[in-house]
Amino acid sequence: MKTTKLVLLAIIMLMAFSSAYSQDTNTDSHTISIGIPKVALLDIESATGKNISLQGTAPTEAGEMVNFNATNSSLWLNYTSIKSTANPSRNVSVQITAGTVPAGLQLTVQAGSFSGSGVGTFGTSAGVITLTGTAQNLLTGIGSAYTGNGPSNGHNLTYTLSQVGSYAALDFDNSNTLTVTYTLSDI
Repeated sequence: MKTTKLVLLAIIMLMAFSSAYSQDTNTDSHTISIGIPKVALLDIESATGKNISLQGTAPTEAGEMVNFNATNSSLWLNYTSIKSTANPSRNVSVQITAGTVPAGLQLTVQAGSFSGSGVGTFGTSAGVITLTGTAQNLLTGIGSAYTGNGPSNGHNLTYTLSQVGSYAALDFDNSNTLTVTYTLSDI
């Protein structure tokens, strides 16, 4: 009889326990859509303005050559990029889109390593690029990143104007204004 009472007590407890957990519950749910924008922004920054001037230095003594070793490092390349799975990295290309470098001269640009307040996967410099009318990669391997805005953020650009080839090709009437264009694009 004692065993029957224990079994009966166990059955009653199980029934009470199961009815406590079988009560109706009240729940609801919804979805959240998360969007990440596709971003590819680029600009050139400077503390003194984006237009620069490079020119040779005239000699002070007859018989000496004009020195074409002018440089300018006042410009900074800033960008914001969000990559995609289809295009995991981007490049920055550079080219002359208006004007020509006068005969006897060469214009180069080099992007320095990233410096500044941004974070992410920054581009790697391709080194010194001789500027022409054909687009050339200046930075490669840009992922999702932002450089920070303004001078001293991003990649410092160093332009150099130098004399190449025949000195006899130089002609002061060929002084020219160029437009140099940078493009941030998917690979």
